[in-house]
Amino acid sequence: MKLKYKLSKSTFIRGLQCEKSLYLYKHFYRLKDPVPAEQKAKFVQGNIIGLLAQQLFPGGVDASPNDYYKIAEAVETTKKLIYNNESIIYEATFCFNGILAAVDILVKDDDGWKAYEVKSSTKVTETYLKDAAIQYYTIINSGIELKDISVIHINNKYVRNNELEIQKLFSIESVHDQVLEYLTIIPNEINRLNYVIDSDKVPGIDIGPHCNNPYDCDFKGVCWKHIPDYSIFDISRLKTKKKFELYKKGILTLNQIDTDNNFLNKKQLLQVKSEIEGLSHINKKEIKNFTSGLNYPLYFLDFETIGPAVPIFENTKPYQQIVFQYSLHIKKQSNSKILHKEYLADPTQDPRTMFVEQLIKDCNTYGDILVYNIGFERGKLNDLIEYFPQFSYELRQIIGRLKDLMIPFQKRWYYTPQMKGSYSIKYVLPALVPDLSYDTLNIKDGGTASNTFLAMVNGTFEGDYGKTREQLLEYCALDSYAMVKILQKLYEI
Repeated sequence: MKLKYKLSKSTFIRGLQCEKSLYLYKHFYRLKDPVPAEQKAKFVQGNIIGLLAQQLFPGGVDASPNDYYKIAEAVETTKKLIYNNESIIYEATFCFNGILAAVDILVKDDDGWKAYEVKSSTKVTETYLKDAAIQYYTIINSGIELKDISVIHINNKYVRNNELEIQKLFSIESVHDQVLEYLTIIPNEINRLNYVIDSDKVPGIDIGPHCNNPYDCDFKGVCWKHIPDYSIFDISRLKTKKKFELYKKGILTLNQIDTDNNFLNKKQLLQVKSEIEGLSHINKKEIKNFTSGLNYPLYFLDFETIGPAVPIFENTKPYQQIVFQYSLHIKKQSNSKILHKEYLADPTQDPRTMFVEQLIKDCNTYGDILVYNIGFERGKLNDLIEYFPQFSYELRQIIGRLKDLMIPFQKRWYYTPQMKGSYSIKYVLPALVPDLSYDTLNIKDGGTASNTFLAMVNGTFEGDYGKTREQLLEYCALDSYAMVKILQKLYEI
């Protein structure tokens, strides 16, 4: 059977966001941006959550085909399962008016049929309502009288103790009434989007806030290719609305901006003027106050974390950031050799126990501990105090010794054009220490490190285990060593 449809649930949502994105997806799919590793990790996470949610309604039959390209089989399978009085169907698939939609879980109880869509988010968004509406529309017009439709999402208040409790992990929220409000406009939207698909030319839609709302578009490589690598869109903390106001006036680069205009705040003006004039801004007095206030021995500390949607370890919540690695460089005196300590957890065990014990030992009891963005490390240490009250004294002592190396750059006491408006260490390091770079590493950022270790924890990691652990250690070590070199540069100034 050849199933005729132009729109799926996902392409319908894509079309609502941008007609041009829909057209490119349908006609120029090969131009789509590569899927980022972080997005791939989210797909894996979504699949895990979807399978777990099925346990809320156990004993169901899966209607999905073995091959995505044989989706017509899912529609026929769903019809047969309903005809055979199956009461729980996973991936029930329907087609009506040229639109194909699968629902994660379809259940028939004493009240009748009810649909459930599973999301890895912690709340119901406007996009999820539209998503549910197109499902509802397709299902009821396929002859199924739905009594209710709900979104199953993560309950971020849930705290795991011992075994995972599926009923507590998820929240089920009916969206039936909100869906009915949207239902009447769906046929017109389908007609509009079908017209877009059938057009013989690409819709003339310019870039705008819709490129990232509600999702980051995967055709930005096509639509944004006229935007320079460093542009007005990189002005730090400038509102999106203002950026596009400048864009519509033909202003793309920072040197096109009228610096006499008062729409920029002090830090933004510094960024723009620094780029135009090619000059650095250095406040030696404030930098000296900062460096002279440091107490040796100095410890340079960096944490890495994972934030699984489904809590893996005892006394953790969904998406809670769990420490699994640290790197610590130590300088006893200004002219001392640098010592290095590190920890990387065994992914088969709760990483926190050995982490906290070794950290307390490695940090000793005196000397300042430098971190980059103090709120992060301080927050993780406070989490450890909550889980390990027996170590609360030692951990509070460590918190009291923390000092933030980000401050001189956040406050713009030191700013160069190479920082491009950012005070992230990934921009500060090459600006101050150009011979030290993350570019040569296999793991170049915290997101990749986190996703890699989480894959090891989940048992989904594919690759050389030993070599990858070495790469994780190498990345984290550079994060803390980068602080050593950055501080050295501040001392020289």
